[in-house]
Amino acid sequence: MRETSSRGREANWRTEAMHGAYEAFKEGGWGMWPILFWSILTIGIIVERALYLFGSSINKDVFLATMQKCILAGDVAKAVKMCSAANAPLARIVQAGLVKVNRPDEEVQAAMDEAALRELPKISARTSYLALLANLAMLSGLLGTVTGLIKSFGSVGGESVDPSQKARVLALGISEAMNCTAFGLGVAIIGLIGFAVLNGKTQHIEDDINEASVQILNLVVSNRQKVNVAAVGQAAA
Repeated sequence: MRETSSRGREANWRTEAMHGAYEAFKEGGWGMWPILFWSILTIGIIVERALYLFGSSINKDVFLATMQKCILAGDVAKAVKMCSAANAPLARIVQAGLVKVNRPDEEVQAAMDEAALRELPKISARTSYLALLANLAMLSGLLGTVTGLIKSFGSVGGESVDPSQKARVLALGISEAMNCTAFGLGVAIIGLIGFAVLNGKTQHIEDDINEASVQILNLVVSNRQKVNVAAVGQAAA
């Protein structure tokens, strides 16, 4: 009984919260629509980037330890297959260098650099838009606030308005202005938090790629005599 009652209160609270948000949206006037548009874009980018970035990250230390073990054992073909199975930007960049391990050092480096040029833009794509959308939401809220106040004071100052209704008209105008401000700031806060988290994750992945690619290259160069070139060719094919 207590659990059922708790669920009922929670459902009522959610319903009231949604109704209150809907009423506030209506009271905010036309300025709420551009803010809603920016909020949809903001949430969409945050969700898409979060799925990609957190799905593309791997444990760098474990990955490097595995690669080092395979290379020192001379089994680069196994390392190539493990990179293919990892399906992450770091693994694809390392794999591009490993399949060229039977070529000169410069070609191995060039292959990894080429793969990095393909992967790094995918990692940082669209995250920077969140800062722009946060500013647009805040400015849209400010614009809605200013126009709401202009309409409010203009209506109060008009001679056609019944003096007994001036207080109500003024209150409605101020309500519209404040709702625009609140929603605009809310979307801006969400956008800036998303930007900070995703930008930090992006930088972390890029740092891991830079560090791991250099370590793998040095490891391959210093252990060329152990590499099974024929097996690498078969894995690449």
